[in-house]
Amino acid sequence: MEHALAPHAADKASGGAALDEKIEAAVLSPLVDPASRSFKITAWSLAAVFVWGLSAWAWQIYHGLGVTGLGVPIFWGTYIINFVFFIGISHAGTLISAILRITDAAWRRPFTRIAETITIASLPFAVTCVIVDLGRPDRLLNVLLYPHMTSPLLWDVCCITAYFITSCLYFYIALIPDFASCRDRLSGRVSTWKRNLYQWGAFGWKGTEGEVRVHRGFMTVLSVVLLALVVSVHTNVGFVFGMTSKPGWHTAVIGPYFVIGAAFQGLGALSFFIVLARRAFRLEWIIPDDGLQQLRKFFLALTCFWGYFTGAELLTTFYGQHTAEMAVFQAKWFGQYSGAFWAMLAGCFFIPFYLLATGRKNVERNLLWAGFIGNVGMWLERYTIIVPSGSRPFLPWGVGHYALSLVEWSITAAWLAGFLLVFLLFTRVLPMLTIWEIEEA
Repeated sequence: MEHALAPHAADKASGGAALDEKIEAAVLSPLVDPASRSFKITAWSLAAVFVWGLSAWAWQIYHGLGVTGLGVPIFWGTYIINFVFFIGISHAGTLISAILRITDAAWRRPFTRIAETITIASLPFAVTCVIVDLGRPDRLLNVLLYPHMTSPLLWDVCCITAYFITSCLYFYIALIPDFASCRDRLSGRVSTWKRNLYQWGAFGWKGTEGEVRVHRGFMTVLSVVLLALVVSVHTNVGFVFGMTSKPGWHTAVIGPYFVIGAAFQGLGALSFFIVLARRAFRLEWIIPDDGLQQLRKFFLALTCFWGYFTGAELLTTFYGQHTAEMAVFQAKWFGQYSGAFWAMLAGCFFIPFYLLATGRKNVERNLLWAGFIGNVGMWLERYTIIVPSGSRPFLPWGVGHYALSLVEWSITAAWLAGFLLVFLLFTRVLPMLTIWEIEEA
């Protein structure tokens, strides 16, 4: 009986090895194949937009914040909106890689590397948004030279720094087995600097049972740490607003509201990039429709959570009928900010909910559009949180008005282009999918 089963076991093993080789060949091919014409055009276009934005920032440093739309009483505008926006995008990596790794959800496996790359690519642009908002970049040193332990701004600096360092470590640890795959399979097919990168990055990985056990344990520990950090980071971002007494900001729900908003936005960004990568590199057989269906359900659940938090916040404000709060409330619903407010509701809830709830047949297309529209809506959400409250403070300055200047639009476009460019370059240097996790499945 044993002899009769042996050939079948051997066939199964050889078939598994052949499948592993096919997966590695598909995932590693972008690292070897020459860049396509469309890739080069896209990369150079994004680089041109980024350089234009850097020149706008230099112009702002030279002439001061007077070239922006900021002023009395609106001191926070586009740059702080962009800061919260990029922090929200960065939560894609933690949400998928950490939470789903802890729960051992098997469908996450093709998504983790892209999610982690989104985190690493977006966080530097989130931090530099604050530096741009300072006007003079050297003022950032005041946080280190004159720290104020009771300030939420200092809490934010500490949390984001710890989050970025831990995310980079998590990103690298997950890459070690894939660095070894690149080292073993691509040593004679890539340039010298890539070969050295894969050699050093593999850290002598041999794939022994002990190495695998330690690696998995370390990834689990980092997942738990990152889960705590992702909650603390966006809670503290919310505290930057909630710990002040401005109408519309001083509410206990603002911390959890920012966390659920960041999770919704991060998952939307991941959905958008997953579909683009699946189409561009023809990875339908590695990223199947079943996995996209699970992602759709998760995204739909977070859309409902966001709608619940938003509805609870609006109902509480309306029921209280406080004079200062209602001035902001009415400006959003019926006043000068009503266009942005209703577009935000449509982009963050109504359109994504419809696309995701009816997306069983066209899951790829609906995920793409739900992710894109949801992120546009989340930018508008940050706008409707920051600007209306800033324009109607308690102090007797009257009602303020704010319009984005060309400098602000240029820097916003540049930071978005820079984020996309970094993500594109990652796909030419590192495996876009986590090979070792997919092979385990």
